[in-house]
Amino acid sequence: MTAGRTLKACTAAALLLAASVGAAPAVTADPAARPRPLPAVSPAPQHLARAGADLPLPGRAELVVGAATDPAARTLVTEVLKDHGVRRLDVRTEASGRAALTVLLGPADRPDLARALRGTAVPDHAEGYALRAARGTLALGGTDAAGQFYAAQTLRQLATGHAVAGASVSDFPSMGLRGSIEGFYGPPWTTEERLDQMDFLGEVKSNTYVYAPKDDPYHRDKWRDPYPADKLTELGALVERAGANHVWFTFAVSPGGSICYSDPADVTALTAKLRSLYDLGVRSFSVPLDDISYTKWNCAADQAAFGDPGRGPAAKAQVGLLNALQRDFVATHDGTHPLQTVPTEYGDLTDSAYKQEIRGHLDPAVEVMWTGTDVVPPQITTAQAQQASQLFGRKVFVWDNYPVNDFGQTAGRLLLAPYDKREPGLSDHLSGLVSNPMNQEAASKLAVFTMSDFSWNDRGYDRARSARQSALHLAGGDAHLADAVQVFVDLNHMAPTFGTTPWQPQSPVLAGELDAFWTRYATDPAAAVRAFAPTARTLVRTPAVLRADLPDQLFLHDADRWLTATEHWGEALRQGLVALRALGAHDAQGAAAARAAMDTAADTAAHITVDPAEHHQLGPVKIADPYLQDFVTKVGAKVDAS
Repeated sequence: MTAGRTLKACTAAALLLAASVGAAPAVTADPAARPRPLPAVSPAPQHLARAGADLPLPGRAELVVGAATDPAARTLVTEVLKDHGVRRLDVRTEASGRAALTVLLGPADRPDLARALRGTAVPDHAEGYALRAARGTLALGGTDAAGQFYAAQTLRQLATGHAVAGASVSDFPSMGLRGSIEGFYGPPWTTEERLDQMDFLGEVKSNTYVYAPKDDPYHRDKWRDPYPADKLTELGALVERAGANHVWFTFAVSPGGSICYSDPADVTALTAKLRSLYDLGVRSFSVPLDDISYTKWNCAADQAAFGDPGRGPAAKAQVGLLNALQRDFVATHDGTHPLQTVPTEYGDLTDSAYKQEIRGHLDPAVEVMWTGTDVVPPQITTAQAQQASQLFGRKVFVWDNYPVNDFGQTAGRLLLAPYDKREPGLSDHLSGLVSNPMNQEAASKLAVFTMSDFSWNDRGYDRARSARQSALHLAGGDAHLADAVQVFVDLNHMAPTFGTTPWQPQSPVLAGELDAFWTRYATDPAAAVRAFAPTARTLVRTPAVLRADLPDQLFLHDADRWLTATEHWGEALRQGLVALRALGAHDAQGAAAARAAMDTAADTAAHITVDPAEHHQLGPVKIADPYLQDFVTKVGAKVDAS
C-alpha cells in the first residue's frame, strides 16, 4: 500500500483541492475540554446533535429485538458492532439490565425503544427513524422497517474505533422516491453491476431502482414477448437483492413504439408482462411513453378510435392505457406502488393539448416523470418544479439526466462532478428524484451519492460537503485516498447539456491552477515552475494511488482508460515543466528533448479510446480538456520560439 502513502508527501495541490471541496479542518482542541465533533453522516440528517459522551463498545453487549425488527437492519447492526470490537452479542427479546451496552432495535413505538429515545424526536414520516446513543444504551427505532434499516446505516457512520458517537438523530427523507433509473442508450449494465447498484443504493438511503435499459429488447422492441427463463431468473436475483437493501425494484416496459392502444390484445399482452414480474416479487411498475412520435398511429384502429394523430389524441390514448393498468392491474394486486410513467412531453414547461389531457384525466395515483426544462436541464428551480406540477396536475417525479453519458456531447467522458444547480425546496413540488447514470455503473456512484444526499434532505444539501463525503465513501474512509479521488473528479468535472454551454464546468481546480501558473510565469518563470510542479507530480501519481488502494474494483474497471490517460497527461505536464526550466537555463538541447517527451506523452494520452464493450460512443477518452492540451501547445510554442 505504499502508493497511498506516497501521495501524502507530494500533494500540496491535492490538499488544497480537498479543502476547496469541503474537507473537514483538523481538530486541535483538547478532547478533555469538550466532546469531539460528531462524524459526518450522509445523506445529511434532518437533525443531528450531541447527546453526550461517546458510547464505548465493549467486548460483550446485548441486542434486544422483537418480532417486528427488520432482518436487514439487524444484520447490518450486528456487522457494525462486530467490526468495531463487540466480540459477543447476546440477542434477547428483553434487556437484562446488566449489560455494559444495550442495543435496542425495532419499531420506534416499541415501549423499551420509546423510553430510550426520550429526548430524541421520532419523525412522523415514512422511512423515518430516531437514533440515540447515550448512557450505556444505543437505541435505533424506525417508523417502519425501512426506517430501522436507515438507522442502521447511520450507525455505520457514527461508529469509529471502539465507540459510537454520543449522538441524537431524528431523520426522514424529504422526497418519497430516491435512487437511479437504468434508462440510458448503449450497452446495459451487467448483472454484477446491477447487484452492486442495489447494495450502493441501500447504503445511501435510496429506495428506488428503475429497470429501463433502452437496449434490452424485451423492454422496448419486444415488449409483447415474455422474458426467457434465464432472464427471469436473473431479474429475480436482482429483485431479491433490491429487497434486502430496502430498494423498490421498479420494472419498466416501454410499448409506445408499436402498441395499438385500442387493441385489447395489446393491453392483455402488456398486463401479462407486468404480471410475470409481479410473480417474481416486483411491486413497482413503470410504463414509459418517452422518445416516441405522436404524429402517427401504430395501427389503423387507433385512427378510428382517437382521430387524426396529434398531441391531444395521443394523450387520450395514453391516458386510457395508463388508467386501465392502474385500475385493473396495480390496484388489484397486493402490495403494489402507484404506476409510473414518462410522458411523451417530458422536458419542457409549455402547456399543450397533451398536458391538458394528462392533468384532466390521468388517474391521480399515477406518478408522472419530468426531466426539467430540457432533456438535460442546466438547472431546476422551485418555480419550474411548481409550474411542472401544475401542468401535469400532480407533484412530478424528476428523472434527472445526470450523470448519463449516452448523448453526443458526452462522448469520451466520465461525468463525476457532484450534484449542483438544483434548488433547495424542490421537495415541496416533487414526489421524488432519480438519477439516470452512466453506462459505467460504478463510476456513476460518485455523482449518484451526491444526488441521493440532495433527494434525502434538499434543504440541508451542501455541495462541497457532499463531494467530500462521496470521495470518502468510495475511498473506504481513507482521507488521503479520498484526496486522490477528488483530484480525479476534478479532471472529469465537465457536465454537458444538449447546447454548447456545460451546466458544470470542466476541471475548475486545475483550470485555476494553470491560469495562475501562466500569470506568474509571465513575470517569474522559475517561481511559477516550482509552484506548479507538485500538481504535475500529483497527476502522474494519482492513478497508481487509486489502483493500489481503492477498494471498489468495479470503479477501477470503469475508470481504467481515464486513469491511464491521466498518467500520460501528468507526464506531459511534468516534461513540459522540465522544458520550461531548461529554457530558463538557456539549455536549448534539454528543452527540445523534454518537449519531445512531452509531445509523446500527450499523443499517447490523446489516442486512448473508450472500451467498445462499455459504451456505444467510440473515440478518444477526454480528460481536463482543453486545459491539458492548451498547456502542451503553449510550452511547444515557447520552445519553438527560443
